[in-house]
Amino acid sequence: MSDEKVDAPKPTPETDPQIDPPPSSWHPPAKSRVTVTVIVAVALLAILAILYAWKLPPFAGWSESTDNAYVRGRVTIISPQVSGYVTSVAVQDFAEVKAGHVLATIDDRIYRARVAQAEANIAAQEASLANSAQAQKAREVATESQNAGIANAQAQLAKAEADMRRARALVADGSISTREFDQTRAALLAAQAGLQQARASRAIGTQDVRTVVVGRAGLEAAVASAKAQLRLAQIDLDNTVIRAPADGQLSEIGVRQGAFVTAGTQLLSIVPHNVWVIANFKEAQTRDMAVGQRVRFRVDALGGSELTGRVENLSPAAGSEFAVLKADNATGNFVKVAQRIAVRIAIDRDQRLAKRLRPGMSVEVRVDTRGGSQR
Repeated sequence: MSDEKVDAPKPTPETDPQIDPPPSSWHPPAKSRVTVTVIVAVALLAILAILYAWKLPPFAGWSESTDNAYVRGRVTIISPQVSGYVTSVAVQDFAEVKAGHVLATIDDRIYRARVAQAEANIAAQEASLANSAQAQKAREVATESQNAGIANAQAQLAKAEADMRRARALVADGSISTREFDQTRAALLAAQAGLQQARASRAIGTQDVRTVVVGRAGLEAAVASAKAQLRLAQIDLDNTVIRAPADGQLSEIGVRQGAFVTAGTQLLSIVPHNVWVIANFKEAQTRDMAVGQRVRFRVDALGGSELTGRVENLSPAAGSEFAVLKADNATGNFVKVAQRIAVRIAIDRDQRLAKRLRPGMSVEVRVDTRGGSQR
């Protein structure tokens, strides 16, 4: 036997397959440089698309948006101008009407009677005016007669003066008595008084003519006033028929046949089809806004459908300037609040969904501030 010592095999440590899994020979394939470049490019484009969609830098300066915006229109409240009982209602809720279409009527019997009364008053005033014209002619004829009386008195005075001259010559040589001279002088004085009386009568007649003329002016004014009263009565009669002031769609009808209404009572409203958008932007957002810039807006009532328009005008002042009670900032506790500037947006025509817009609808507006004319 050989004395050579054989080394015993070393014990192999036990392995736990759950703790030390057996080594695998699979490795992921190495990506090429082209593949990595494509992945990075796609990710970069996705990020840029998100930034553009949300208008974040570097795309933030191209547009301004707000959800403080509403569709507006000329909503006109229809009210009667006269009082009375409603005799008929010729329309239904939400009906389409044209300008001049009869909406309702009010009992017109009282107003017809007032028209007849005004016409009768005109006839009476015109008769008084005609009487005044006749009276003026009569006074003028009387004045002509008084002129003739003055001429007669002047002739009598001339005769009396001639008689007086002869009487003076005759009484000097004793041809006539003193008594006859006194009678001649008395006749002269009577002729002088007659002339003065005739002139006074003519002056009175002239004043009578002037009085008639002045009264005639008053009667002419009374005729004009009566005609104005007739026009007012006719207007009230016409207003018993309530008509649509413009084309549009009616609101819910708030009056029924037989109801008593007074002037100014709200009966219904009419909404013309011409609408626009009023968007209230923060003052800092309006820095680059100008008339003519393109606008896109989404309408909540139309499922977020997008429509287009353009900036038509900007408000001349912030909304707070039109408030009835303005804020008092002259105190120590001042907090700066961003003001809102209203922007009127005209809606582009020939859009199918534009016909669905109604005043009061909420919209989300986005204005492209890259174009337009600065004002």
